[in-house]
Amino acid sequence: AIVFLSFLKSIVFRCSLYYNMQRIISQEKAGNGMCKDKIVIETRSADETFALGKKIGEMAVPGGIYTLRGDLGVGKTVLTQGVAAGLGITEAISSPTFTILQIYEEGKIPFYHFDVYRIGDIEEMEEIGYDDYFFGKGICLIEWADLIQEILPEKRIGITIEKDLEKGFDYRRITIEGAKKEQMDILNVLPADKRQEKEGML
Repeated sequence: AIVFLSFLKSIVFRCSLYYNMQRIISQEKAGNGMCKDKIVIETRSADETFALGKKIGEMAVPGGIYTLRGDLGVGKTVLTQGVAAGLGITEAISSPTFTILQIYEEGKIPFYHFDVYRIGDIEEMEEIGYDDYFFGKGICLIEWADLIQEILPEKRIGITIEKDLEKGFDYRRITIEGAKKEQMDILNVLPADKRQEKEGML
């Protein structure tokens, strides 16, 4: 009975999150009255995606929150490895899927890598003391962050990676939202013909 109730609770939690995610997506499409900078960067190889991540890591400051969205196999790990390299981390970076959180402290600032894909209840985040990391001295990169939307800080940078097989197997469209204007120099990591900058309503 306890196992069944736990399973049922997990299903209800995920259904609620799915509804909230669809509502958020609808708001983004319709426009929610907030004007933010949106950068759209096109990469055509894993090396370019890694280089973009590295630039993000180099410009990172303590307290930064980065959410990472994208389907399985789209290149989230490659971008994350680049971020770690930009922070000066040489340790091998892999997805923390089965542990929710991996901590790397050898770089210029701590790097907290979350993967909440298999989270069953928001209480699991509370159990690991997520606020110590969200508001700590390092930066957080959170994969599948839509699953914990309700506890995410308002000030964060969102990164979305998408494929387009019509443009090539290794093509990626990477959208970065919420970055400060002085952080726009991340565009310099790629040739001008592989990037575009947009400002508009989310």
